[in-house]
Amino acid sequence: MAVETDSDATAEFGVERVLSYVRATVYVVAALIGLSLLVVGTVAIIAGLKGTWHWSIHLESTIRYMSTLVSYLLAALVPLFGVLVVGRWYDG
Repeated sequence: MAVETDSDATAEFGVERVLSYVRATVYVVAALIGLSLLVVGTVAIIAGLKGTWHWSIHLESTIRYMSTLVSYLLAALVPLFGVLVVGRWYDG
């Protein structure tokens, strides 16, 4: 029965692996922000083409919901990006 040492555990779950997870998370959150902007833009184009009060209500509600979502995503993205930059500098 082999005893696992601290160096084995560090090699198994090292800085590079953690940074790869953080990088993937940053990419996913940034992609979600981009998709949110795409949704708002699509509804804005439809509302502009239709020109009815019904689509203006859709646009207002979409902007309201997406602004809430984007604010939460940015609250997660900014610290994650900071961790990624500092981690890459540390691993450097």
